[in-house]
Amino acid sequence: MRQAITAWALAAAASAGAAELTPTETLWLRGAAPVLAAAEARGLPLDIVVQPQPAGGLAPLALGFVDGRCKFVLSMRSNPEAEATLERLPAGHENAAFELMAAHEIAHCERHVQGAWHGPVAASADAQRQAMAAERREEAWADLAGLAWIQARRPAEYAALHAWLVAERRRERVPGSEHDTLDWVDAAAGGLDTAAPAAAAAALWARVAAAAR
Repeated sequence: MRQAITAWALAAAASAGAAELTPTETLWLRGAAPVLAAAEARGLPLDIVVQPQPAGGLAPLALGFVDGRCKFVLSMRSNPEAEATLERLPAGHENAAFELMAAHEIAHCERHVQGAWHGPVAASADAQRQAMAAERREEAWADLAGLAWIQARRPAEYAALHAWLVAERRRERVPGSEHDTLDWVDAAAGGLDTAAPAAAAAALWARVAAAAR
């Protein structure tokens, strides 16, 4: 089954314009394949995009939304952050980390498709602050969705992946910035309801978001 999933992800990436995938791109796609296959099975409008040009300064993995379709974008060529991220992966849990990162991006996709991305931002003097707070909530939603995936699919690895995500969010943290999601991630330290991890993550997200307002 995993071979079939991997073959689908690699074929989709190849058809997206990357004539030859690099070893780093192949590694990330193999790790993300279960999440991508699950997204396809749910009918999400998802395209895999592999940037062929040098991508220094960009996030190695990101999610775009263009003309009603989600773009799962790999920007890894001549990108030091792609290799640095690999070096920071939790030893022995690399595939779980790839899945968490992919689930994070797919959560953004689902929010776009559902029309739930962000919320209305008032045209006022503090509009920029409100926009940043909205971005922060979206990133927190995606972090918790990634943890919910791990809780559902790899529960024995949850503690290790949670610790890794905490370390990532503490690294070069800028309080109040869009990736400052520690309030939410810390609240998930004890794990999520194993019977319904996605629902538990949504409830936790709403509770912390309300407290942060």
